[in-house]
Amino acid sequence: MDINRRDLFRIVGASALAAGARPLRARAASRPAAVDVAAVRAEFPRAARKLWLANAETHPYSVHTLAALERYGQYRALGRGDGREGFTADDQAELKQLFASLINASPDEIAFVQSTTDGENIVVAGLELQRSGGNVVIDDLHFDASRYLYERLEQDAGVELRVVPHRDWRIAPEDMEQAIDANTRLVSMALVSNINGYMHDAAAVSSIAHAHGAHVYADIIQGAGCTPIDVGAMGIDSCACSTYKWLMGAFGIGFLYVRQDLQGAVVKQTRYGLRQVRRGADGAFEPVETAVRYEGTTSISNLAGVAALEGLRQVTRLGVDAIRAHAGQLTDRLHRELPPLGYEAITPRDNPTPIVSFRTPDPDATRARLDRVFGEPVVSIRRWRRTLASGESEDLGYMRIGVSVFNNDDDLDEFIGALGAS
Repeated sequence: MDINRRDLFRIVGASALAAGARPLRARAASRPAAVDVAAVRAEFPRAARKLWLANAETHPYSVHTLAALERYGQYRALGRGDGREGFTADDQAELKQLFASLINASPDEIAFVQSTTDGENIVVAGLELQRSGGNVVIDDLHFDASRYLYERLEQDAGVELRVVPHRDWRIAPEDMEQAIDANTRLVSMALVSNINGYMHDAAAVSSIAHAHGAHVYADIIQGAGCTPIDVGAMGIDSCACSTYKWLMGAFGIGFLYVRQDLQGAVVKQTRYGLRQVRRGADGAFEPVETAVRYEGTTSISNLAGVAALEGLRQVTRLGVDAIRAHAGQLTDRLHRELPPLGYEAITPRDNPTPIVSFRTPDPDATRARLDRVFGEPVVSIRRWRRTLASGESEDLGYMRIGVSVFNNDDDLDEFIGALGAS
């Protein structure tokens, strides 16, 4: 019998959590090994040079990355030899394997992209939302670039955008359920919010979305590398991230994950380039039947790839569970010690990520106080326009702190002391 595109969404989506597109690899249940913070700090020169608690903005390079970039630069200047080489096919395969293992996927489900937003655009184009109508559901803790993307789809193609508001800085699955219906084509969420680090109950949201035949996309840039992610258990159909944050890499390269059984059938190929094909014996182009079909350009940033590979090697050596356990001790301290100084937390106390944000009534004064002590930014101070339950808007100043594996209590002593200084 013929199965139309909408039925295909429902069939493959609804079965994802129940059956899974592939066997899930078991995750270790043992307690993660403690991080040797002194050793890790020695690997990040920035830790010795200045305080840096804005890792949710950009993550510093390690000495391993600096050495790899130097080797690559020497290769470009002098050619191969004496350990000098480019970003080889083996390096690219290793990079995909490391990222796939990080999120419990297969390397065949991973494509290289230029950025997180690039990956989301590939998915949106592949789902043919401009032609299918219906609605897209997001929440108000999503990334601004995603909201802009869907607002443009609403303006230009008539795709209805539904934005679910937060309640007490959380996105309740039951509120998402109220917005999702039989006409929902896509549910897009920032798995970890760039505003306050809130982490979605992705499995619950995915279950609701799949029951209505909707595709689930996640922006995972603020989670990959610092918070355990299992795309199978979470029911995520596709996701993307860049490498310059918690993956300790560079701008210019990222990853797109598309579940194997959705490739081509649900998420169409919309771009074409030589990375997607092999040459047959007769010289004909032979498409590669993996997520590489979404790599539409014939070149990627080799320099960024070198940095990303060293960053992911570092994350893998340390272990995400250990990274998270270390950061959790420090974010717990921030939750305890900043509110008495007048900074109200807008991140839930039990949130399992290394990002914690605090309401900052006078962002300019807070920035000036920190600048007097440190001479340059050490955290992310932002303004966000939020919509209240009444429908009115409010300008909210907040301070976002991103704690990484090289940070320690001495860092927090400096930071908290600066905030408390008159």
